[in-house]
This record gives sequence, structure tokens and C-alpha cells, in this order.
Amino acid sequence: MAASVSCHYFSSPLTTSTKSIKPKLNYSHFAPSLSKGSIRHFVPLCSSQCSLPSESECQDKEKDWFLSLKKCAAAVALSVSLISGLPGSQWLGPAHASTPALPDVSVLISGPPIKDPGALLRYALPIDNKAIREVQKPLEDITDSLKIAGVKALDSVERNTRQASRALKEGKTLIVSGVAKSKTDHAIELLNKLEAGLGELQQIVEDRNRDAVAPKQKELLNYVGGVEEDMVDGFPYEVPEEYQNMPLLKGRATVDMKVKVKDNPNLEECVFRIVLDGYNAPVTAGNFIDLVERHFYDGMDIQRADGFVVQTGDPEGPAEGFIDPSTEKTRTIPLEIMVVGEKAPFYGETLEDLGLYKAQTRLPFNAFGTMAMAREVRYLYF
Repeated sequence: MAASVSCHYFSSPLTTSTKSIKPKLNYSHFAPSLSKGSIRHFVPLCSSQCSLPSESECQDKEKDWFLSLKKCAAAVALSVSLISGLPGSQWLGPAHASTPALPDVSVLISGPPIKDPGALLRYALPIDNKAIREVQKPLEDITDSLKIAGVKALDSVERNTRQASRALKEGKTLIVSGVAKSKTDHAIELLNKLEAGLGELQQIVEDRNRDAVAPKQKELLNYVGGVEEDMVDGFPYEVPEEYQNMPLLKGRATVDMKVKVKDNPNLEECVFRIVLDGYNAPVTAGNFIDLVERHFYDGMDIQRADGFVVQTGDPEGPAEGFIDPSTEKTRTIPLEIMVVGEKAPFYGETLEDLGLYKAQTRLPFNAFGTMAMAREVRYLYF
């Protein structure tokens, strides 16, 4: 079985500029048009409010080699998910360390890891508004409440709903005050829908309709995420000067990667929806978008898919990555890590190099479908 890859933009129109442009986070859906230039800075005009379907399984055993992950993994984007084609099942399991390299490694994660890609993206936004987070958390907690068997879960969901409703009522003024002025009307519209939706969720609980809870939760969290994105006003930091001549994504963008599967009578193609987070990895995400725009991945085989990782990025011929026509050399990107509590990413050093053994990253590999990119070649790891 083999697969070929092609990428195209789905919902995030982009512009290019060598100047600082503030992203406009609206909800239009059309393909981008990028001008050519040696310096390409991508600023999304719409955000990643896409639905995130269940994780699924794609397997491929055509090639049995790949670049060691020790050289490469730079978190670039959260929530790669299949939006068509495959039966729902987990296709990437969590990793488990056998022996910690350092005594402190065992306490790197202080609480249960967040495995929902939508939640990771919401929590990774560069905002500091306690009031909206107090609305968000009980709604996110509904996922855990639904793990309780039967209708007993609804008692816990009801507590979550009441807590979110109370937080919205008490904190609405503070929430609105944290929204960018140009987006206030849109945020208020979403908050009104959220308030009405919480009432509908309360009625669902009273009707003991367990099956209707998860879809309503997803709807309400989309409203919350939209309000949180309306709080982002411009790009929050300066990328180091040595990387400003590289393609940059200053915001978020969505890419659909269509994968055609050969020799499988049950599946002809599937689509990976990739949400790129330039707030936390502008260099890595910008590099990926630039390669997509250049059609670097079009028609390329999946080089590995073995249940641990799905890998592509090795072009035909002797080249081991993308040859930048402006330099005639293989393009490389720096290691880029955004740590919780920091205002800008670290570049070129691991957390161990920095002595931050207990630090948690904004884009952890907790969610099924996390994507990473090799720094020395253009492999993608899903």
C-alpha cells in the first residue's frame, strides 16, 4: 500500500508582506492567493474554527526508514485530524517512556494531559483573561464527566453547566473588556449565543438526553474559542532578527492535506486537516505553509506509517529536503519551543539545554494527531 500527498488551503486566506500586519480573525472560507517574494510573512485573515473529527487509522508499510526523531521534533501545529474516509478509531497512541533520563522527568506533567486538539488550541492562545477561562474550564470538563457510565454522567454535566453559566453571568463585563475593540461586536454576538446555548444544554440535562450533550458542548466551546480569538489584537512578540527573513506565520491557518491510498479496496483517499499555530511557532508554521504554497508535498509518497508515526517529506532524487532557489541550499529551520509562562519561543536550544527540565510547552504532544517537523529536512511527523 502506498499513498501520495497533496496540500491545499481550506479556510484560512493569507497575505504576504514584509511589514508587520495585524491578523484579522474572521470566519470567511476561501482559498488564499500569495504573491511571490524572497521574504514571505503570512498573516491569516481567518482563524481555525474548524470542526475536529475523531482520530482515525491510516497504515502504510512501503518504506522502513525515517530520520531519527532525536534530531528533529519541533512542535508546529496541533490538531491534525481525518475529516473523511476512515472508520473512527485511534491511530496514534500516546508515547510511554521506559526509563527517565533524569529524576525530574517523571514530574514534567503536573496534571492529566489534555488530549483534545481543540482544547489545546484554545489554551494555547496568547491571552490573559481569567473570566473567559472560568467559563471555558467547566465546559472542557464535560468531556471527563461523560466518562461516567450511563445517565449518572448527567449529574456531573449539570454541575459543569451551572458553573459555566454562573461564570459567564458574573464575568461577562470583564470578558468584553478583554476583547480587541475592533472585534467587540462579534464577541458580544458569540457571548449571546453562548448564553442561549448554556440554557439549551441545561434543558438537555433535565431531559436526560445524554447523547445530545457532546454535540452541544462542542458548539459552546466553539463560541468560547471565538471569543478568545477576538481577544488577540495583533502578533504578541517580535521574532528574532536572524529569522525575520524566513517565511513566518503570524497567527493561525488551516491546511487540508489529501492523501490517496493505493491497493486498499475500502479506502481511496482521506483528508488531514492541519491547524497551524503561528502564535507559538511562527517560523516552523510559516515554513510549512511556504512549502505547501510551492507544492513541495504534491504527489509525494508517505514514507512511513507504522502505528507510531506517519511520515512524509523526502523528495525524489538526491535532495534530503527543500532546496531554496534563492540560496540553492537545503533550507533548515531552528528548533522553536514556546514554554508555558513565556511571552516568546526559545530558539535553537532544547529545554534540557536551558535547564528547564520541568517546563511545559504550549504545544505538547498530548493530542492524537499532533504534527511535528524535522528541522534539518522537510519530513512531517503525524
